[in-house]
Amino acid sequence: MDLIPIILGFLGLLTAYILYAVVKKYPAGDKNLTDISDEIHLGAMAFMKKEYSILFMFSIILIFGIYIGLGLDSTIAFIVGALSSSITGFIGMYTATKANVRTATAAQNSGVSDSLSVAFFGGSIMGLTVAAMGLLGLGLLYILYGSDPETASTIHGFGMGASTVALFSRVGGGIFTKSADVGADLVGKVEKNIPEDDPRNPGVIADNVGDNVGDVAGMGSDIFESYCGAIIATIAIASTMVQADLVQLGTRETLMFLPLSLASLGLICSIIGILIIKSLATRQGSDETNIANSLRGGTFAAAISFIILAYFLIISLGVTANAFYAVLSGTVGGIIIGLVTEYYTGGAPVRKIAEQGQTGSATVITTGLSIGLQSVVIPILTLVIIIFLSNHFAGLYGVGIAAVGMLATVGITMAIDAYGPIADNAGGIAEMGALGENTRKITDSLDEVGNTTAAIGKGFAIGAAALAALAIITAFVQEVNHSHTLSGKEPIELLLTDTNVLIGLFIGGMIPFLVGSLTITAVGDAAYTMINEIRRQFREIPGLLEGTGKPDNQKCVEIATEAALKKMVLPGAIAVFSPVIVGLVFGPEMLGGLLGGGLVSCILLALTMSNAGGAWDNAKKYVEKGNHGGKGSDTHKATVVGDTVGDPLKDTSGPSMNILINVMAIVSLVIAPLL
Repeated sequence: MDLIPIILGFLGLLTAYILYAVVKKYPAGDKNLTDISDEIHLGAMAFMKKEYSILFMFSIILIFGIYIGLGLDSTIAFIVGALSSSITGFIGMYTATKANVRTATAAQNSGVSDSLSVAFFGGSIMGLTVAAMGLLGLGLLYILYGSDPETASTIHGFGMGASTVALFSRVGGGIFTKSADVGADLVGKVEKNIPEDDPRNPGVIADNVGDNVGDVAGMGSDIFESYCGAIIATIAIASTMVQADLVQLGTRETLMFLPLSLASLGLICSIIGILIIKSLATRQGSDETNIANSLRGGTFAAAISFIILAYFLIISLGVTANAFYAVLSGTVGGIIIGLVTEYYTGGAPVRKIAEQGQTGSATVITTGLSIGLQSVVIPILTLVIIIFLSNHFAGLYGVGIAAVGMLATVGITMAIDAYGPIADNAGGIAEMGALGENTRKITDSLDEVGNTTAAIGKGFAIGAAALAALAIITAFVQEVNHSHTLSGKEPIELLLTDTNVLIGLFIGGMIPFLVGSLTITAVGDAAYTMINEIRRQFREIPGLLEGTGKPDNQKCVEIATEAALKKMVLPGAIAVFSPVIVGLVFGPEMLGGLLGGGLVSCILLALTMSNAGGAWDNAKKYVEKGNHGGKGSDTHKATVVGDTVGDPLKDTSGPSMNILINVMAIVSLVIAPLL
């Protein structure tokens, strides 16, 4: 049984490779298109290489500290986690930069069905790799350490390694992509009144590079660390459960293995969902509604099949049905959060923002901000219900297994999310390659759906991060109390009447605001440099605006790369070292308070920023489709300003909140034996 996660991990990687071979069979197009694609690919590869070199140096410091404090086994687990996350991000980004040009060419030569297949298969490679690498890495460490309750804490290092890579990938990639996007939009659309992705714009290539390093590699690492963190936390909770709780659910060994077995089942259901989407995409028409229905149909099919099969799996392992009810609450809750996010970033609120653009950018900003604030209500209430139900049926273990249930079908969830930036890139390549209006119409329809799926993915990622972080915090308290029991100390209690807990709450609540400020400032500073560079090129390069001159695309890529790599280190250091300092200097009670305050602030900020940013983005696109004056109108310019404000919120600061709380939580869990 213990080998099943590893076997299915290899199956997932094999399926991803088969899909990559299918994508590669599609033609890449003529030399003009491949030159554009190669420029995007090489820019993304150069950024990843530099980012990983800085990450390597940062990891060496952490490896040294873990080895000194916790020994060789935890150090090995950290290295395996960091490598697994790095490989996942690299594979996803590499394949996305190969799929984008083939999507554009398929749109020109074959129509919407083939172009959708290429884009979706490209995203599916990322999704399957996330699930497969998680199962492989954790499955191997589980066999070595996890099945024994006395050594199970060793695998916590895997989560810390994965989270560290995720934080740098998400923050660094987010700064890169938004500095380029803001610069290209403000100078190109607003000042020069040229279309999006126009080849005359020097920031366009950097913008397309950013889609890959931020929204594919960064998002992949983000989901990977939540996925692995939920599994690790649930194993940790099971390893320290008292006998009275075990009687209500099952044996300790079975409960420790259950999260890995559910994740294995989720990978199988994800593959089924991917095949269903391919089938639906072939049968249905080419408009946005049919494309969205195809993607949604496969996602629901994967979730429903997982729920049904999970029941039989849990019963067959000898675990009571109470654990299934916790899994069910997490799975259904994840779907609800995704649908609510879809409404706020693609429904009536978007049209309201676009309408407000008729009176200027100020009303666009205020309306979008109010929608972002309002959008937290239903997701938070959904999380509250999940926590209540899962705890009611299965105690603290239920919270962890609910998080696993929400994330089990990560293969298809991530596939649909990664599809978005591939479709976006395909539209950019079609514009730069002058493939014509019909081709651009197809890529625009794919991109329109991609924007919605990306927004749903962000909502899902936030909900999953919240539940995973709560599970890790629960495991942290259990782990500290287990260590205290072994050494004869009193267990800790996180009481609001305890001054240390209150101080921790305030510090933890403050940290997300600080990190949010740092990341927004980083985008603003980089965009300032980018805007001036794009303006300089339009001013100094003869014939650039007329189309006879050639822009210096590489210079813009270098500006975005340098800014991202410089600015990502401080937020990463705050996330990793603040729990260590608070825990070792002031004790586990203050650290517990810090995690509680950080969790609440992170989730509220993440939902507000991501949903407001997504709504502003789609309001701009709604106007660009011909509503309220269409492209070039004053309303369009107002919504472009709104989109520019929302860009760093939805793609840099908002997503960084997910990883921030998970990094703080997993670092706390790793150092728990030292407290």
